[in-house]
Amino acid sequence: MPEPTKKDEMPNGQPEESVAPDSNGALPLPEISLEVSPPPDDDDAAATTPSPTPQAEDANSVKKLSIDLPNDSVPVPAMGRKDSVWSLGEGQGPEELDKPIDTPPLSTLLIESPQSATVTVGGDITFVAKVEAKDLLRKPTIKWFKGKWMDLASKTGKHLQLKETFDRFTKIHTFEMHIIKAKDNYAGNYRCEVSYKDKFDSCSFDLEVKEAGQGSQSIDIRSAFKRSSEGQDDAGELDFSGLLKHRNQREPKQQDETPEVDVWEILKNARPDQYEKIAFTYGITDLRGLLRRMKKMPKEEKKSEAFAKKLEPAYQVDKGGKIRLVVDLADPTVELKWYKNGQEIRPTPNQRKYIFEHKGTQRIMVINNCSINDDAAYSVAAGDEKCSTELFVKELPIKIVKGIEPVKTTVNERIELECEVSEEGAQVKWMKNGVEVPTGVRSRYRVKSEGTKHFLVIDDASREDTGTYSVMASGGTSEAHVQVDLKPLKIYQDLQDMTVMLGQPIKLHCEIYPGNVPGRWYRNGQLIQPNDRINIIHRNKVHRLEIETSSLHDAGDYTFVPEGYSQSLSAKLHIIDPPRVHLESLNFPDNTVTIVAGNKLRLEIPISGEPAPRVVWMKGERVILESGHRVRAETYGDQTSLTIEVTEREDSGNYKIVLQNEAGEATASVKIKVVDIPDPPEAPLVPVVGGDWCSMAWEPPKYDGGSPILGYFVERKKKQSSRWMRLNFDLIKETSFEPKKMIEGVPYEVRIFAVNAIGVSKPSEPSKAFTPLAVTSEPTMLVVDDVTDTSVTVKWRPPETIGAAGLDGYLVEYCIEGTNDWVISNKELTEKTRYTITGLSPGCKILVRVKALNAAGASTPRTLQHSILVKEVIEPPKIRVPRHLKQTYTRRVGEAVNLVVPFMGKPRPKVTWLKEGQPIEPTHVSIRNTDCDSIIFIRKAERSHSGKYEMTVQVENHVDTAILDIQIVDLPGPPHCVTIEDVWGVNVALVWTPPKDNGNSPITGYTIQKADKKTMEWYTCIEHYHRTCITITELVVGNEYFFRIFAENTCGLSEAATQTKKSALIVKEGLQMKAHDYNDHDFKEAPKFTQPLINTFAIAGYNATLNCSVRANPRPKVIWMKNKIAIIDDPRYRMFSNQGVCTLEIRKPSPYDGGLYTCKAINDLGEAQVDCKLEVKVQTQEL
Repeated sequence: MPEPTKKDEMPNGQPEESVAPDSNGALPLPEISLEVSPPPDDDDAAATTPSPTPQAEDANSVKKLSIDLPNDSVPVPAMGRKDSVWSLGEGQGPEELDKPIDTPPLSTLLIESPQSATVTVGGDITFVAKVEAKDLLRKPTIKWFKGKWMDLASKTGKHLQLKETFDRFTKIHTFEMHIIKAKDNYAGNYRCEVSYKDKFDSCSFDLEVKEAGQGSQSIDIRSAFKRSSEGQDDAGELDFSGLLKHRNQREPKQQDETPEVDVWEILKNARPDQYEKIAFTYGITDLRGLLRRMKKMPKEEKKSEAFAKKLEPAYQVDKGGKIRLVVDLADPTVELKWYKNGQEIRPTPNQRKYIFEHKGTQRIMVINNCSINDDAAYSVAAGDEKCSTELFVKELPIKIVKGIEPVKTTVNERIELECEVSEEGAQVKWMKNGVEVPTGVRSRYRVKSEGTKHFLVIDDASREDTGTYSVMASGGTSEAHVQVDLKPLKIYQDLQDMTVMLGQPIKLHCEIYPGNVPGRWYRNGQLIQPNDRINIIHRNKVHRLEIETSSLHDAGDYTFVPEGYSQSLSAKLHIIDPPRVHLESLNFPDNTVTIVAGNKLRLEIPISGEPAPRVVWMKGERVILESGHRVRAETYGDQTSLTIEVTEREDSGNYKIVLQNEAGEATASVKIKVVDIPDPPEAPLVPVVGGDWCSMAWEPPKYDGGSPILGYFVERKKKQSSRWMRLNFDLIKETSFEPKKMIEGVPYEVRIFAVNAIGVSKPSEPSKAFTPLAVTSEPTMLVVDDVTDTSVTVKWRPPETIGAAGLDGYLVEYCIEGTNDWVISNKELTEKTRYTITGLSPGCKILVRVKALNAAGASTPRTLQHSILVKEVIEPPKIRVPRHLKQTYTRRVGEAVNLVVPFMGKPRPKVTWLKEGQPIEPTHVSIRNTDCDSIIFIRKAERSHSGKYEMTVQVENHVDTAILDIQIVDLPGPPHCVTIEDVWGVNVALVWTPPKDNGNSPITGYTIQKADKKTMEWYTCIEHYHRTCITITELVVGNEYFFRIFAENTCGLSEAATQTKKSALIVKEGLQMKAHDYNDHDFKEAPKFTQPLINTFAIAGYNATLNCSVRANPRPKVIWMKNKIAIIDDPRYRMFSNQGVCTLEIRKPSPYDGGLYTCKAINDLGEAQVDCKLEVKVQTQEL
């Protein structure tokens, strides 16, 4: 029986290290280890006291709870002492602790159990359990627990994951438990339980969670073995205490507070059966670690006050024997109570099970006829003190008095195995080949017992019952061999060979002995299974195979094999069938096969016949051979085929198939029709051509390909191009078409495609090239220009639309009013837009029309709205003087003068020119006159050409005149007589007279320059001066100056200047001139734009400029803005300001530069601004 043993080694087999006492001399807290078996299942057992005898259900499951705290080592002096071992029973001797623990039986389900392991805080760890499933019909059930109660299946989440896999090859179930990011409270004892029907297996393992670099620290038992409360963060993960919700919640306390209750003292003074209750009360989950720590603590021996001698730690008795439990009291008057598993034992008068005796101070309890139910924990209480012990009941082994004997028999006989044991009512186990024999309701095996005899009965033996049978009792084993053989086989009627027509029933018959032997039917080695068509009959000795309707697949070698025998019965079945051709499978109407020419034809026709018939293909009288190259016939299996690699039109026709075999002959015929695309049509004709259209027609193709023509496709291309463009996507049913949307003046070609159900034909030959051309529109603005007694002159403008054919000329026609006979006036086309019709009769009225002609023909004529009377009309002359000649016409000397003065009048007026009333000499001035204007031309103008020119235009008595004022100007002469009138201080007063020659133009100003006598370098003092006197100021004292003056007119400065004859010396001393008092004129002015910005269009890529002018004093600051944002340091813009003219240049603008531009002028007196819009257009490249 298992007993507690001393644990001197760690789980990995290494000895524990010794730890010296601390500075206070106290030994560190020891490690406590306890192996607890599940409590017995007795109804009267209510206590949780551990029992050394495991129950049958949990025989292999030892429940384990452990927690290793820091510094959990046993001191060196206690390493070799037996009193360092702690036992659940008080007063247990150390000699019993050294007894070896019985090895539990091997696991019946688990082939690999999870092992104890250690993990650091925050790490991951996996526990693996494996179960072999070779003898299991379904997946076993597995449960993972922590401690005793907490089922981990309800705790899966981010820190716990359960996984199950199954390997179909090795037949092994793998169960894994993954702990992710472990915490301190994850440490403890875990249990894995596996169950399958009536089998059960379990395994316990420990998990230790350590922190890296964990040092020595004081131990608080309630924090070390704490139970998380329901309100804390760590509750409900791997802690079973979260399930105990019926407990009253305690307010959380900080970990650094001292525990209010000394749990160590409570545990030291408590009985072992109270440990679990104390752990539950104070929130300690790791009971194993707690007990291991208590075991290593030095135990204080207390002297009992009530007992002089206590019960022994344990007692042992044989089953059926008697045991005496003796205790010696220190006070005989103390009332004594006996307990079994925590329940009081009361004596009964009619039962002699328990007998209580008193001998002096001794109190004795006798237990008679001990049984397994008496195996329990007993205790005796004397007042407040108790002592405990354990009683172990030992069963006597059951011996086999008479063993089973070997048996040899045949099938279907009854087998009975018998054995005799030493005791009635004993339990024995029957085994076959080492496996327990099933004895359920549906089992073939029956077990019975009569007193000490036990029987195993097999009513209907079979060959599978052969094997080694054994019977097992607790005190021995007996085995014997059982041999079951078959009865000898006798054949009364063998199978017979048969020949059957296809479709007829088949019946195979045989008779064998023994009659109850089943058998199997085979065809060609394949097992035959019964179905709707095949029926297998077995009646006593008769075995029959019946097939309702025979088929070709039923032919072959049939074999009947009796089950369990090596002999077999065989016969051959032969099926005969006349040949047939199955054309109905082709699904072709009238057995006609249509194929497109050029494709491969493979016509497969199913045939039948047994034996296989000979097949011949024929077309007319010609036999098609299998060795043909393009056309060949092939036969294989249950079908024949005709193959034409590339079909042609000549392959059309009727094909005959002839089948022959020994059962008869069959014929059939198939019609093959080869269809093709139609031939291309002839080249189309283009009889009519328009500006962007044409009319075309064609003839149908000569051969339609064996299928009606469905329509036509038309394509067009430019003559110089190679790309054809399809004009219609819907088929054209007719043989004519009008293509449109062609480009005028471009040569085109067209072609035709014919379409039938097979496809599209090749294209026809292209038509002759044609060019779409359009006549021009009618001439515009036809008017009468002149009429004489014998002629009429008309003029017009070209047509608005000319087209790609261009314009070859005009044709002018006229007719007498009242008739419709149009007469062509010009035999040859005229390119001018003015024409005179001559040879007309005076006084007649005519109508005139004009046509424009090109390569496409004549345009619509333009006709005068009214008739013309052929008679000359006098029109008074009138001179139309151009606007620029109504004022004085000014030119510089040497420039050319070319003036054109138009006039009107009929008949042609007479033109005369006069200058200052005198005729103009042709040598100086050239004059040329036409019907409508007069031109005066001077190649090189001189001042003598200036004057008033009079032009006279006369028609009979009608006269019109006009005067032209021509002024030829030149540079003026220098001023006359420049003198120094006065010199004072740093000022010089100059006076001069205008020049004698003003250059035939008024003097517009003077330019005054000064020069130092020493250097004679001239410097301009003032320009554009209008007066003839001036005072030069700010001269340098001590210098002597000369002055000169230029005259200026519209032509520019005079070529020479007039210089003062005397010089002016600026001396240091001189009179001071008293300046007159006067008020300066205030020229200050706020900015004002005299010329605003104008909305502008610009072309992308070409520079654009924006201009405006502003007037202001002082000079304003000019700011340019785009879309109200100032333009500053942008290289794409250049800004200029000169004499009040402001310019913004935009370099190569893009569409992005378009927008609203603003010019803003600012000075101290105010500001002003003007806006404009700039739009940038992108040039599009014409194709």
